[in-house]
Amino acid sequence: MNTFQLSILASDRNFYEGPCESLILPVQEGSYGVQAGHCNMIAAIYPGKLSYWVPGEELKIAAVSEGMVKIENNQVLVLVDTAEHPEEIDLKRVQLAADHAREVMLQKQQIWEYRTAQAQLSRAIARMKVRSDSVR
Repeated sequence: MNTFQLSILASDRNFYEGPCESLILPVQEGSYGVQAGHCNMIAAIYPGKLSYWVPGEELKIAAVSEGMVKIENNQVLVLVDTAEHPEEIDLKRVQLAADHAREVMLQKQQIWEYRTAQAQLSRAIARMKVRSDSVR
């Protein structure tokens, strides 16, 4: 079985560290897959659903915010602002955050305020999708 070492670090905790068979990351173009022996690279991660397979276990998913991934010598380091298991996501709070972000985007604001709200909305939508997908 081909595996690689995976470390998923959020700003507030070590989310996962251990062996991994396969990893799917949310990137600007959609999804990006990583398996053992992947070439070395660095890429940006976008808010969305991260999926990973731990040997001998079922698929694990997480909602992640923006960050980056570094792949080097069969070791993958994922650095994100936030990472959450689906059961940790409170849909009511996420919906309130999305509504607030939409409201800010509709107001005439500074460009940085608009972009901040846009990022908050992207993260909220990603969190809602991960939570909704997990309860099916």
